[in-house]
Amino acid sequence: MNETEMRAVLETLGRKARRAAAALAVLPSDAKQLCLEKMADALLAARATIAQANAEDVAAARSAGMDEAKIDRLTLTDARISAMADGLRQVAAQSDPVGRVLSVDVRPNGLEISKVSVPFGVIGIIFEARPNVTADAAGICIKAGNAVILRGGSEAFRSNMAIAAALNAGGSACGLPEGVVQLIPWTDRLAVKLMLKMDRYIDLVIPRGGEGLIRTVVAEATMPVLKHYKGVCHLYVDAECDMAMAVKVIINAKCSRPAVCNALETLLIDRAVAPAFVPMIGRALREKQVELRGDAAFRALWPESLAATEDDYYAEYQKLILAVRIVDGVEAAVEHINTYGSRHSDGILSCIPEHIAYFTANVDSSTVYVNASTRFTDGGEFGMGAEIGISTDKLHARGPMGANELTSYKYIVRGNGQIR
Repeated sequence: MNETEMRAVLETLGRKARRAAAALAVLPSDAKQLCLEKMADALLAARATIAQANAEDVAAARSAGMDEAKIDRLTLTDARISAMADGLRQVAAQSDPVGRVLSVDVRPNGLEISKVSVPFGVIGIIFEARPNVTADAAGICIKAGNAVILRGGSEAFRSNMAIAAALNAGGSACGLPEGVVQLIPWTDRLAVKLMLKMDRYIDLVIPRGGEGLIRTVVAEATMPVLKHYKGVCHLYVDAECDMAMAVKVIINAKCSRPAVCNALETLLIDRAVAPAFVPMIGRALREKQVELRGDAAFRALWPESLAATEDDYYAEYQKLILAVRIVDGVEAAVEHINTYGSRHSDGILSCIPEHIAYFTANVDSSTVYVNASTRFTDGGEFGMGAEIGISTDKLHARGPMGANELTSYKYIVRGNGQIR
C-alpha cells in the first residue's frame, strides 16, 4: 500500500473515531459498564484464538533473535489473558470519571461557574511488544468516554489483531458505535509517521515502549503527548533503617521482574550504614545472579563488584544489573536522584522521620516511596484496574494513568441575564 492509499485509510479511521467519540461522550455510566463487562467476556471466549495468535508471534520473535526481556513482555500466558479480562472488569466497576463536578464558584455578579470533567475525544496509543496494552487501553479509554486508535508493534501484530477482534465483538454485542476501538492494520512504520500528523482527529497520543520510540513520537507528533522516556528507579538505604526489610525490598524491586520500567536500577547506600549493610545486600544479590556496578567506596566493601561508569548511573538496564553508589546522607541521595533519575519511581528505606520528610519533599519524581518496593508503580496496584501507562510529565497527568487521567474538563457558566 502506498502513502496516498494509507493516508486515505487513516482518514477513514479518524472520521469513524470522531463519530464514535461523540456518541461515547454522552453514553450513560451503566451502559459503559455493561459494555466493558461484555468485552471482558468476549476476551475469555476468544482465549484459544488469542493464545494461538500469540504463540505465532512469540515463535517469530524468537526466530528473529528478540531478547528474553522483550519475549517476556510479548508472551500472553493463560493467566495474563485472564488478567486482561479482570482488568476490564475492574475498570467497569469504577466510578465514572466523566461528568464529575470538580469545582463550583458563584461570582459576585451571580454567575455560577462549574468545572466539569469531560472526555478528551480520540486518543492514539502507539506501543511495542505488549499485546495486553490493546485491552488495557481500550477499556480505560471507553470508561473515560474516549474512542481509541491503536498502533501496536509488529512483533505482536497477530496477538493485537485477535484481541481487538474480541473486544469489538463484545462492544458490538452491547451496541457500542463502530470506531470505538480501532487497530491500524499494518506494521509499516510509515503508518506511525502519518498517524502522528492526524491532529485533526486525534486529541492526545500516548506512546508505550522504549526510549527510541517515545522520542520519535515526541519529535514528530502534532498533537499533545503523554509519556515517560525511561524508568531509572532508585532506592536509598538511610543511615538508620530496618536492614532485613531493606534487603527484602531491594530484592523485590530489582529481581521480581527486571525488564519493567518500575524495576530498581540504582541503589544508594548511606556511608554510615554501608559497612554493615553492603555484605548483607551483596550476598543476597549474588544469590539472585545480579551483576553489581559500584563506585570505589562500594567496591572497597564488595570487591566482586565491577567499576561503575558515569553512564551506569543514567542507565535503564532492564536486566539483572544494578548500579550502586555510597552517598553522604539523605541530601546527597536526593541530589543524585534528581540528577541521574528519570522522574519515575524512587524510594527511601529509613527509620528517621526527618530524613523521610526531606526525601519525599525534595525528590522530583512522579511516585516517591517510603519503605516499599518501586514495583508498585502500576495502575492495578494503585486501584485503577488496568492502566494506560505511566507519565513522568508534569502537565495534565503524572504517575500511573487510569480512566480519571484520560479526562479533561470544561467550564459550564449559568446566569440569569448577566452582561459584561
